[in-house]
Amino acid sequence: MGTNITSTSAHKIKTDSEVGATLHIEPNDNPRSGETAKTWFALTRRGGRVIPLSECDCKLKVYKEPLKIDSSPIVEPELRAVNAERYEGIPGADIVFPQPGAYQLKLSGLPTDPGSFQPFELKFPVTVALGKKVVKNTGEPRIIPQEVNAADEKGTTKPGETKTVRFPIWGIGLSAIAVLGILFIALQKIKQ
Repeated sequence: MGTNITSTSAHKIKTDSEVGATLHIEPNDNPRSGETAKTWFALTRRGGRVIPLSECDCKLKVYKEPLKIDSSPIVEPELRAVNAERYEGIPGADIVFPQPGAYQLKLSGLPTDPGSFQPFELKFPVTVALGKKVVKNTGEPRIIPQEVNAADEKGTTKPGETKTVRFPIWGIGLSAIAVLGILFIALQKIKQ
C-alpha cells in the first residue's frame, strides 16, 4: 500500500510525447538542504489516465546544476508507490539535498506492459533553500547535527561536546558603558 501525502501548493508540470508528470516536493515545493524532501510525480498518459508506479519501470536521478556533459547524479533515490492528492500508487521518493542551490531531477520510465505508453524522460529544475549542513562521506549524504552545549555536574565539557561561555546581560551592559566612557573622555581630550 502507498504512503498518503496531501498538499495544496503549486506544482511543476513537464511532458514528453504522450506522458506528462506533475512534480511536487514537500514542504510546499520549497525543499531545504539537509532535510528530507518528500517528492512525488503524478504521471499521466495523454487524456489524463494515471500511470501508477506498478505500470512503470521508473528511475529518478538527482543532479547538481550546472550540468556538465559527464555529470553523474549525486543520488538515485529509490522510488516507492505513494498516494498524493487524488492520485494513488504514483512514484514518490524521499530526497535529501546536500546543499542549497540549483538541482535537476530527471525522471525516466519504460512501460512494464510494452506498448502501453512510450518511454519518457522528464527533467525538472529545483531550487533548494538553505537548511541543515550535510557532508558526503563514502556512502549516502548524512546530516551533521547541531553542536550540543552540554556539561557534566562539575561544569566541565564532556568529550565530543562543546561548552558555551555566557555573559550576563548586566556584564555586557557595563562593558558597553565602559567603552562609551572611554570614547567620551578621548573625544574631550581631542577637543582641548
